[in-house]
Amino acid sequence: MVNGIDNIIFDLGGVILDIDYQKSTDAFRALGIPDFEKEFSQAEQSRFFERFEKGEASEQDLFDHINNISSVPLHSQDIIQAWNAMLLRIPLRRLQILQQLQLHYNTFLLSNTNSIHEAAFNRMLKEVCGFQSLAVFFDKVYYSHYVGMRKPDTIIFRKILDDHQIAADRTLFIDDSPQHIASAASLGLKTLHLLPGMTIEEDVFRSKNV
Repeated sequence: MVNGIDNIIFDLGGVILDIDYQKSTDAFRALGIPDFEKEFSQAEQSRFFERFEKGEASEQDLFDHINNISSVPLHSQDIIQAWNAMLLRIPLRRLQILQQLQLHYNTFLLSNTNSIHEAAFNRMLKEVCGFQSLAVFFDKVYYSHYVGMRKPDTIIFRKILDDHQIAADRTLFIDDSPQHIASAASLGLKTLHLLPGMTIEEDVFRSKNV
């Protein structure tokens, strides 16, 4: 158990879902886009990708955007495959920990994501444990492309606090991006920055702590 905490907000990529941004960068480079990291990385995204993650741009808009920056015409399926290359795996042990935590805390998932990635990690989840959606592991899931907001904007943290009438100082936010951690901390949330090499199953919620 974590002292002084009633609520836990989890990031998805890099916390629940293993990801590697470089794999998508490499995949797009192979397709003829040598500097995709200037468009999308963990640290920052171009204005288009911010709009895509907020649901303001469609999947067709993504295909058009990628083709506009590509040196050769690309088929939509090739773009989807490269875009999803960063999504690696969802370890079963993490899902088991989430189930245990639900017995003791109000738990929430907060992710900057998009419709293509959602379809991909839902397929991954079904292969791992048979469930259709991550929603079964949380009290509420907040995906940026549904709520029209994204981290690090403080408004998305305020929405979770307000929606559930929970106190910031009784809430722990776990994320692997420092800019998101800083935003949550500015509102008084307790934070845990999951550094490279750290995992929630080995470094945060070992069985004796859950």
